[in-house]
Amino acid sequence: MTILIQGGRVIDPASGLDTIGDVAIASGRIVGVGTAPTGFVAQRTIDAEGLWVLPGIVDLCARLREPGYEHAGMLESEMHAAVAGGVTSLVCPPDTDPVLDEAGLVEMLKLRANNLRQARLFPLGALTKGLAGEVLTEMSHLTHAGCIGFGQAEWPLKNNQILQRVLQYAGTFNYSIWLRPQDAALGGGVAASGALAQRMGLSGVPVAAETIALHTIFELLRSNPCHVHLCRLSSAQGVELVRQAKAEGLPVTADVSINSLFLTDIDVGYFDSRARLQPPLRQQRDRDALVQGLLDGTIDALVSDHAPVDNDEKELPFAEAEPGASGVELLLPLAHKWAQEQGIPFSRALTRITSGAAGILHNALGTLNASIGQLVQGGVADLCLYDPSSEWKLEPGGLHSQGKFTPFTGAALPGKVRTTFVAGEIAFEHAEVMEISH
Repeated sequence: MTILIQGGRVIDPASGLDTIGDVAIASGRIVGVGTAPTGFVAQRTIDAEGLWVLPGIVDLCARLREPGYEHAGMLESEMHAAVAGGVTSLVCPPDTDPVLDEAGLVEMLKLRANNLRQARLFPLGALTKGLAGEVLTEMSHLTHAGCIGFGQAEWPLKNNQILQRVLQYAGTFNYSIWLRPQDAALGGGVAASGALAQRMGLSGVPVAAETIALHTIFELLRSNPCHVHLCRLSSAQGVELVRQAKAEGLPVTADVSINSLFLTDIDVGYFDSRARLQPPLRQQRDRDALVQGLLDGTIDALVSDHAPVDNDEKELPFAEAEPGASGVELLLPLAHKWAQEQGIPFSRALTRITSGAAGILHNALGTLNASIGQLVQGGVADLCLYDPSSEWKLEPGGLHSQGKFTPFTGAALPGKVRTTFVAGEIAFEHAEVMEISH
């Protein structure tokens, strides 16, 4: 189908484009940005006046809970939640059940996702069999099956010799390694170490759990160079170490969870299990450093850290509750809210969830799907129409995700996705927005 999106504000951070204009789509590709090409005939014309036309959002951390955890989320519900939030490409960690450590499992997951014809799914394969941290998986087989990189999710490697072997192997075959830096022996707590955790009697996770892991990764990386993506930094010291590593020229990228960008340990409140997250929410100085790292480019991407949890696992005492929150459909409006609060152009925040995040994917994909996260003539028609004037109140019943727990419940959010296109096809159309009465 040929589609003409007419009269919207077209924003593409990758090219610096920000103008009122049209976007023309044909055969799943963008054939015109700003104006339609000569002779273009639209089978459908969409009036986008008052809307922003944005590249499809790229989320580098979204657990879909399938296979194995269908009680918390189904592929159908979580992919629908993604496109409802304008997310057209997402990366899922390998900690499913069974673990994504065999090619057949990855192929089945990819097939199921493709048949849904919603967001593009880029799985991470398990670094070690069963995520046990000991025996490396057949990375070549997993790559051919569709994995874009390899990680351990929340599971530690057995020792540093295994990590060294991982980096050597990845460097030889140009694989991308995704690690959340956390020392296994120090990272077993349920809240960030500090006065609040001590007062509440909660076991703490010290900043050293992150920094020790980062020092180890960087030291081994110096003699075994390969691309390492650091997932969900949480501390001021961690940001500074990544800044130094980048200045040194080490091949690292990093992301931060939208949760850590807005919230601190104070938001745990009176043992609110909605704020039971991994990594744990840290202090104000850490949040300030994460903000600065995102602004100056030390941190490359902003992620939803989507991890739906069901009632039985969340409505428990704080220390016993399952960590995680639903967030894939909130990434865009929260990024918008963050830009407003920081007083920065929206396009700067948008970069971290479009072209900035896509650049990390390109380390693995090469030229394949190189236009993801951009609005470029000839590129894939992954985009969304966003209404920036729709202010709405977040209520659990309004989430499309099967998981209804989020620490942002009750928050007033700016903007709402009206339509999401994936490969030129409409994957989501919003019918009605719940408005705040003024």
